[in-house]
Amino acid sequence: MEYISTSSLTPQHPKITSLKNNLNSFSLNPSSSSSSSSSYSLIRICVKPSQSNNKNKFTLECRSSEYFQKQPQRYAKPSEETFSSQALGAATKVFVGHSIYKGKAALTVEPISPEFLPLESGAYKLSKEGFVLLQFAPGVGVRQYDWNRKQVFSLSVTEIAALMNLGLKDSCEFFHDPFKGKSEEGKVRKVLKVEPLPDGSGHFFNLNVQNKLLNVDENIYIPVTKAELTVLNSAFSYILPYLLGWHTFVNSVKPSDTSRVNTNTNTNMRSGAETADLEWSK
Repeated sequence: MEYISTSSLTPQHPKITSLKNNLNSFSLNPSSSSSSSSSYSLIRICVKPSQSNNKNKFTLECRSSEYFQKQPQRYAKPSEETFSSQALGAATKVFVGHSIYKGKAALTVEPISPEFLPLESGAYKLSKEGFVLLQFAPGVGVRQYDWNRKQVFSLSVTEIAALMNLGLKDSCEFFHDPFKGKSEEGKVRKVLKVEPLPDGSGHFFNLNVQNKLLNVDENIYIPVTKAELTVLNSAFSYILPYLLGWHTFVNSVKPSDTSRVNTNTNTNMRSGAETADLEWSK
Protein backbone atom coordinates (compact mmCIF):
# COMPACT_ATOMS: atom_id res chain seq x y z
CA MET A 1 0.00 0.00 0.00
CA GLU A 2 1.43 3.40 -1.00
CA TYR A 3 1.32 5.79 1.96
CA ILE A 4 1.78 9.53 1.87
CA SER A 5 3.01 11.06 5.11
CA THR A 6 1.91 14.53 6.18
CA SER A 7 3.56 14.54 9.59
CA SER A 8 5.86 17.38 8.60
CA LEU A 9 3.15 19.74 7.37
CA THR A 10 3.84 22.80 9.52
CA PRO A 11 2.82 25.33 10.67
CA GLN A 12 -0.86 24.92 11.47
CA HIS A 13 -2.73 26.95 8.94
CA PRO A 14 -6.32 26.50 7.72
CA LYS A 15 -5.14 25.75 4.18
CA ILE A 16 -2.51 23.34 5.46
CA THR A 17 -5.03 21.56 7.69
CA SER A 18 -7.30 21.08 4.72
CA LEU A 19 -4.40 19.73 2.69
CA LYS A 20 -3.49 17.29 5.49
CA ASN A 21 -7.03 15.96 5.67
CA ASN A 22 -7.10 15.41 1.91
CA LEU A 23 -3.73 13.67 1.84
CA ASN A 24 -4.48 11.41 4.80
CA SER A 25 -7.58 10.13 3.06
CA PHE A 26 -5.61 9.28 -0.09
CA SER A 27 -4.25 5.77 -0.70
CA LEU A 28 -3.51 3.39 -3.53
CA ASN A 29 -4.69 -0.21 -3.54
CA PRO A 30 -1.97 -2.48 -4.95
CA SER A 31 -4.54 -4.85 -6.39
CA SER A 32 -5.94 -2.12 -8.61
CA SER A 33 -2.54 -1.03 -9.85
CA SER A 34 -1.37 -2.06 -13.31
CA SER A 35 1.99 -3.12 -11.93
CA SER A 36 2.38 -6.67 -10.69
CA SER A 37 5.22 -5.73 -8.34
CA SER A 38 4.71 -5.75 -4.57
CA SER A 39 7.19 -2.89 -4.01
CA TYR A 40 5.92 0.37 -2.59
CA SER A 41 7.38 3.82 -2.16
CA LEU A 42 7.12 6.32 0.66
CA ILE A 43 6.83 9.94 -0.28
CA ARG A 44 7.29 12.71 2.29
CA ILE A 45 5.65 16.02 1.55
CA CYS A 46 6.79 19.12 3.44
CA VAL A 47 5.21 22.55 3.38
CA LYS A 48 7.46 25.43 4.32
CA PRO A 49 6.73 29.13 4.66
CA SER A 50 7.85 31.18 1.72
CA GLN A 51 10.78 33.53 2.17
CA SER A 52 8.71 36.44 0.91
CA ASN A 53 6.99 38.96 3.14
CA ASN A 54 3.59 37.42 2.45
CA LYS A 55 3.01 35.10 5.40
CA ASN A 56 0.11 33.32 3.71
CA LYS A 57 2.34 31.86 1.00
CA PHE A 58 3.82 28.43 1.42
CA THR A 59 6.01 26.20 -0.72
CA LEU A 60 5.47 22.47 -1.25
CA GLU A 61 8.47 20.09 -1.38
CA CYS A 62 8.39 16.33 -2.13
CA ARG A 63 11.12 13.84 -1.36
CA SER A 64 11.09 10.12 -2.19
CA SER A 65 11.98 7.74 0.60
CA GLU A 66 15.43 6.19 0.61
CA TYR A 67 13.64 2.83 0.86
CA PHE A 68 12.05 3.27 -2.55
CA GLN A 69 12.66 0.17 -4.67
CA LYS A 70 13.07 0.85 -8.36
CA GLN A 71 10.98 -1.24 -10.71
CA PRO A 72 13.02 -3.52 -12.98
CA GLN A 73 13.10 -2.47 -16.61
CA ARG A 74 11.19 -4.72 -18.94
CA TYR A 75 12.36 -5.21 -22.48
CA ALA A 76 9.79 -6.32 -24.99
CA LYS A 77 10.86 -8.92 -27.49
CA PRO A 78 11.51 -7.14 -30.81
CA SER A 79 9.00 -7.92 -33.47
CA GLU A 80 10.00 -9.55 -36.74
CA GLU A 81 9.46 -6.28 -38.57
CA THR A 82 11.70 -4.38 -36.16
CA PHE A 83 14.45 -7.01 -36.44
CA SER A 84 14.39 -7.06 -40.20
CA SER A 85 14.39 -3.27 -40.57
CA GLN A 86 17.06 -2.51 -37.98
CA ALA A 87 19.31 -5.57 -37.89
CA LEU A 88 19.10 -6.92 -41.44
CA GLY A 89 18.72 -3.47 -42.97
CA ALA A 90 22.08 -2.40 -41.59
CA ALA A 91 23.89 -5.61 -42.52
CA THR A 92 25.92 -5.73 -45.72
CA LYS A 93 25.79 -9.52 -45.97
CA VAL A 94 23.81 -12.37 -44.46
CA PHE A 95 25.27 -15.87 -44.19
CA VAL A 96 22.99 -18.89 -43.99
CA GLY A 97 23.45 -22.61 -44.37
CA HIS A 98 22.35 -26.06 -43.31
CA SER A 99 24.53 -28.77 -41.79
CA ILE A 100 24.25 -32.54 -41.49
CA TYR A 101 26.39 -34.30 -38.89
CA LYS A 102 27.12 -38.00 -38.94
CA GLY A 103 29.69 -40.23 -37.26
CA LYS A 104 32.33 -40.22 -40.01
CA ALA A 105 31.75 -36.84 -41.63
CA ALA A 106 29.83 -33.58 -41.63
CA LEU A 107 28.24 -31.83 -44.59
CA THR A 108 27.45 -28.11 -44.76
CA VAL A 109 25.34 -26.61 -47.55
CA GLU A 110 25.54 -22.87 -48.26
CA PRO A 111 24.03 -20.76 -51.07
CA ILE A 112 26.37 -18.35 -52.86
CA SER A 113 24.73 -15.31 -54.46
CA PRO A 114 25.06 -14.47 -58.15
CA GLU A 115 27.27 -11.68 -59.46
CA PHE A 116 26.17 -8.68 -61.49
CA LEU A 117 28.06 -6.39 -63.85
CA PRO A 118 27.21 -2.67 -63.87
CA LEU A 119 26.56 -1.13 -67.30
CA GLU A 120 27.27 2.41 -68.42
CA SER A 121 23.53 3.05 -68.63
CA GLY A 122 23.22 2.53 -64.88
CA ALA A 123 21.58 -0.88 -65.23
CA TYR A 124 23.03 -4.22 -64.13
CA LYS A 125 23.53 -7.46 -66.01
CA LEU A 126 24.00 -10.93 -64.57
CA SER A 127 27.64 -11.92 -65.06
CA LYS A 128 27.76 -15.15 -63.05
CA GLU A 129 25.01 -17.39 -61.74
CA GLY A 130 24.95 -18.30 -58.08
CA PHE A 131 25.61 -21.80 -56.83
CA VAL A 132 25.41 -24.01 -53.77
CA LEU A 133 28.64 -24.77 -51.94
CA LEU A 134 29.02 -28.21 -50.35
CA GLN A 135 31.67 -28.54 -47.64
CA PHE A 136 32.71 -32.02 -46.48
CA ALA A 137 34.70 -32.42 -43.24
CA PRO A 138 36.00 -35.84 -42.06
CA GLY A 139 35.23 -36.97 -38.53
CA VAL A 140 38.07 -37.30 -36.03
CA GLY A 141 36.11 -38.32 -32.92
CA VAL A 142 32.69 -38.30 -31.31
CA ARG A 143 30.96 -35.20 -32.70
CA GLN A 144 34.34 -33.81 -33.74
CA TYR A 145 35.32 -32.89 -37.30
CA ASP A 146 38.53 -31.68 -38.89
CA TRP A 147 37.48 -28.59 -40.83
CA ASN A 148 41.12 -27.93 -41.75
CA ARG A 149 40.87 -30.96 -44.04
CA LYS A 150 37.52 -29.99 -45.49
CA GLN A 151 36.89 -30.43 -49.20
CA VAL A 152 34.45 -28.29 -51.17
CA PHE A 153 32.28 -28.91 -54.19
CA SER A 154 30.19 -26.29 -56.00
CA LEU A 155 26.82 -27.32 -57.41
CA SER A 156 25.53 -25.36 -60.41
CA VAL A 157 21.81 -24.73 -60.87
CA THR A 158 21.62 -27.64 -63.34
CA GLU A 159 23.37 -30.00 -60.93
CA ILE A 160 21.04 -28.86 -58.14
CA ALA A 161 18.08 -29.75 -60.36
CA ALA A 162 19.61 -33.20 -60.98
CA LEU A 163 19.78 -33.81 -57.23
CA MET A 164 16.20 -32.66 -56.75
CA ASN A 165 14.96 -35.19 -59.32
CA LEU A 166 16.65 -38.19 -57.70
CA GLY A 167 14.37 -41.11 -56.93
CA LEU A 168 14.93 -43.57 -54.08
CA LYS A 169 16.87 -45.90 -56.37
CA ASP A 170 18.46 -43.28 -58.63
CA SER A 171 22.08 -42.13 -58.60
CA CYS A 172 24.07 -39.37 -60.21
CA GLU A 173 27.69 -38.32 -60.60
CA PHE A 174 29.32 -34.92 -61.10
CA PHE A 175 32.88 -34.29 -62.27
CA HIS A 176 34.71 -30.97 -61.77
CA ASP A 177 38.09 -29.72 -62.87
CA PRO A 178 38.63 -26.20 -61.42
CA PHE A 179 41.51 -25.59 -63.87
CA LYS A 180 39.75 -26.77 -67.02
CA GLY A 181 41.03 -24.82 -70.02
CA LYS A 182 44.11 -23.64 -68.13
CA SER A 183 47.68 -24.84 -67.90
CA GLU A 184 46.93 -26.73 -64.66
CA GLU A 185 44.09 -28.70 -66.25
CA GLY A 186 43.93 -32.27 -64.96
CA LYS A 187 45.95 -31.61 -61.81
CA VAL A 188 42.84 -31.24 -59.63
CA ARG A 189 40.04 -33.75 -60.01
CA LYS A 190 36.80 -33.73 -58.02
CA VAL A 191 34.09 -36.37 -58.33
CA LEU A 192 30.83 -36.29 -56.36
CA LYS A 193 28.76 -39.46 -56.42
CA VAL A 194 25.26 -39.67 -54.98
CA GLU A 195 24.09 -43.28 -54.70
CA PRO A 196 21.11 -44.90 -52.93
CA LEU A 197 21.67 -46.60 -49.58
CA PRO A 198 21.20 -50.40 -49.62
CA ASP A 199 18.21 -50.26 -47.26
CA GLY A 200 16.50 -47.52 -49.26
CA SER A 201 16.59 -45.04 -46.36
CA GLY A 202 18.42 -42.34 -48.31
CA HIS A 203 21.55 -41.69 -50.34
CA PHE A 204 25.32 -41.74 -49.91
CA PHE A 205 27.14 -38.50 -50.76
CA ASN A 206 30.69 -39.52 -51.67
CA LEU A 207 33.27 -36.86 -52.57
CA ASN A 208 36.67 -37.86 -53.95
CA VAL A 209 39.31 -35.15 -54.41
CA GLN A 210 42.67 -35.72 -56.08
CA ASN A 211 44.90 -32.67 -55.95
CA LYS A 212 48.35 -33.21 -57.44
CA LEU A 213 49.35 -29.63 -56.70
CA LEU A 214 48.99 -30.19 -52.94
CA ASN A 215 49.55 -33.95 -52.97
CA VAL A 216 46.07 -34.60 -51.58
CA ASP A 217 43.94 -37.68 -52.17
CA GLU A 218 40.85 -37.42 -49.97
CA ASN A 219 37.69 -39.50 -49.98
CA ILE A 220 34.81 -38.38 -47.73
CA TYR A 221 31.36 -39.93 -47.64
CA ILE A 222 28.28 -39.25 -45.57
CA PRO A 223 24.82 -40.87 -45.53
CA VAL A 224 21.89 -38.53 -46.08
CA THR A 225 18.45 -39.78 -45.06
CA LYS A 226 15.26 -39.21 -47.03
CA ALA A 227 14.12 -36.60 -44.51
CA GLU A 228 17.43 -34.72 -44.71
CA LEU A 229 17.33 -34.84 -48.50
CA THR A 230 13.76 -33.51 -48.43
CA VAL A 231 14.96 -30.52 -46.40
CA LEU A 232 17.74 -29.88 -48.91
CA ASN A 233 15.38 -30.19 -51.88
CA SER A 234 12.96 -27.73 -50.30
CA ALA A 235 15.78 -25.23 -49.77
CA PHE A 236 17.05 -25.83 -53.32
CA SER A 237 13.60 -25.22 -54.78
CA TYR A 238 13.30 -21.93 -52.94
CA ILE A 239 16.77 -20.60 -53.72
CA LEU A 240 16.99 -21.50 -57.43
CA PRO A 241 15.35 -18.30 -58.80
CA TYR A 242 17.66 -16.25 -56.58
CA LEU A 243 20.73 -18.09 -57.84
CA LEU A 244 19.61 -17.20 -61.36
CA GLY A 245 19.25 -13.55 -60.33
CA TRP A 246 15.61 -13.38 -61.40
CA HIS A 247 14.55 -11.77 -58.12
CA THR A 248 16.49 -8.64 -59.07
CA PHE A 249 14.44 -8.34 -62.25
CA VAL A 250 11.18 -8.80 -60.37
CA ASN A 251 12.17 -6.16 -57.81
CA SER A 252 13.08 -3.71 -60.57
CA VAL A 253 9.71 -3.93 -62.35
CA LYS A 254 7.52 -0.90 -61.66
CA PRO A 255 4.04 0.04 -62.94
CA SER A 256 5.59 3.03 -64.72
CA ASP A 257 7.95 0.81 -66.71
CA THR A 258 5.74 0.64 -69.82
CA SER A 259 8.49 1.28 -72.34
CA ARG A 260 10.73 -1.56 -73.49
CA VAL A 261 13.42 0.58 -75.09
CA ASN A 262 17.00 -0.52 -74.50
CA THR A 263 18.90 2.45 -73.04
CA ASN A 264 22.31 0.84 -73.47
CA THR A 265 23.53 2.49 -76.68
CA ASN A 266 27.07 1.21 -76.32
CA THR A 267 26.31 -2.37 -77.33
CA ASN A 268 25.17 -3.93 -80.59
CA MET A 269 23.21 -6.65 -78.78
CA ARG A 270 19.43 -6.22 -78.85
CA SER A 271 17.66 -6.75 -75.56
CA GLY A 272 15.39 -9.74 -75.06
CA ALA A 273 12.39 -7.43 -74.75
CA GLU A 274 13.11 -5.82 -78.15
CA THR A 275 13.55 -9.21 -79.77
CA ALA A 276 10.20 -10.35 -78.37
CA ASP A 277 8.53 -7.18 -79.69
CA LEU A 278 9.88 -7.87 -83.17
CA GLU A 279 8.64 -11.44 -83.06
CA TRP A 280 5.12 -10.56 -81.94
CA SER A 281 4.88 -7.76 -84.51
CA LYS A 282 5.25 -10.19 -87.41
